[in-house]
Amino acid sequence: MPESLYERIYLLAYDTERGQMAERWHLDLLIRAAVLAELMIQGHLADATGGPVVRTPALSDPLLDGVLQQIAHSRRRSWQHWVSKGSRATVRGVRERLESGGWIRVEHGRFLGVLPTTKVSVRDTRVVKGLVSTASTALRGGQPAARLDPRDAALAALAATVRLRTVRPRAQWRAVRGRSDELSEVVAPVPRALRKAIQAAAAAAAG
Repeated sequence: MPESLYERIYLLAYDTERGQMAERWHLDLLIRAAVLAELMIQGHLADATGGPVVRTPALSDPLLDGVLQQIAHSRRRSWQHWVSKGSRATVRGVRERLESGGWIRVEHGRFLGVLPTTKVSVRDTRVVKGLVSTASTALRGGQPAARLDPRDAALAALAATVRLRTVRPRAQWRAVRGRSDELSEVVAPVPRALRKAIQAAAAAAAG
């Protein structure tokens, strides 16, 4: 199983029954939020009035460092801004990392010979099933969120934010809303920013 939260959430979003990504419309925002949560878990970002603040000048991980440097060299902006900012480039970077690590297979093609397409398949679906089990266990509430591995809590919290159907049918997410809110506090305010970014994207598309 990959170590980082953003790689885990990418794999969790893979629908093993349909053989495709389950959260295609908001996958970029979900993955970007997972990167920010990973930076918080590792102690490189902290929450402050107006948005995140950087605690570490540089990192050896190029993907994490790229996001960290964006924040470090910008004026104070909201968490929602950083969930949206560069999200498409971030999800491509995570996909490439998973591909190079042998976790996924990526096939490029063209629809009707014109529009570029990308098909992702997970090489070992047992990894996905293990992540689903991890998220489901966290959501069942066997122990306080603060006692869980922070990546497990964040994995479940982010999945709950987008009501990821690979973990639970959408109609069943309401039943664990209280628990998901508790889990969200482990990486607050990232899940809340993700929700706002999705709402803003939906409003922009409708407009």
